Amino acid sequence: MNKKTAGDYGFIGMIGIGNMGLPMSANMIKAGFKIIGTARTQQSRDKLAAVGGTAVLSAAEIGEKSRYIILALPAVDVFHNICTELSTSCEKGTIILETGTFPITEKEKAKNMLETHGIIMLDIPLSGTGEQAKHKDVVAFGSGDKEAYEDCIPIIEGFCKSQFYLGEFGNGMKMKYIANQLVAIHNVSTAEAILFAVRMGMDPNEVIKVIGGGAGGSRMLQVRGPVMANRSWEQAQITNTVFHKDLELISEALYKYGCPSPLFSGTIPLYTAAIASGHAEHDTSSVYAVLEQMIQPLPKQENK
Repeated sequence: MNKKTAGDYGFIGMIGIGNMGLPMSANMIKAGFKIIGTARTQQSRDKLAAVGGTAVLSAAEIGEKSRYIILALPAVDVFHNICTELSTSCEKGTIILETGTFPITEKEKAKNMLETHGIIMLDIPLSGTGEQAKHKDVVAFGSGDKEAYEDCIPIIEGFCKSQFYLGEFGNGMKMKYIANQLVAIHNVSTAEAILFAVRMGMDPNEVIKVIGGGAGGSRMLQVRGPVMANRSWEQAQITNTVFHKDLELISEALYKYGCPSPLFSGTIPLYTAAIASGHAEHDTSSVYAVLEQMIQPLPKQENK
């Protein structure tokens, strides 16, 4: 059976046109897909129109016009409201690609409700920031109905650099927990290394360039290291407030499965401190500023 092309899908629905949804839409439009989307604000809808998409006022209208719908939503309550709206407007057989970072139980609740209306939901969280999404540098962790997932692979490849099918519904979120656990740790380790470099009088951007491709490098060093070095965390790709919700989900999963997590647990006070010290809506790279506040005075050099 020949693989579908962009033109075979008709309108692809995009509900949520924010830091992730907008660049995802833009990349799909570049790949030849027709995007119809909606968001809560006119400003966001205008941004979709500016990149070549069709903006509408409601999720119900998207449900009426799309057989494939991507959800890129910010909160669980919004997610459930949208799913309820789609349950009465979508045709049977419609496939919904759920890309958010929500509790697995909440996704399963929505999936089961939609199934009673003949609608299929896939669990496909994404690993990557909004800035990475602009460059199609995100990874999809897919799970759920295998046939439906395979039907959607060309769509997923329209906004991701790579995608993985992981089996039963919910495995995508489990993989996202692991990915974000490492992000939390590597982000803080990057901040430690950048601050170490600065305290030794080195150029942090040069350090990132030299170390980035070696054994001590990490994706966070490459992505967030420059933000820390240039102190540009006010332009947030993911805020400390939003990421703290992800940290809570990971903590709950670690507790549920009885896993020790000394490194991950050690990062949480730093993210909490970032929120408490005025960086709540700044990028998570602002943990660097928290570490700066912990600096000890350099010892005095003895005269020789």
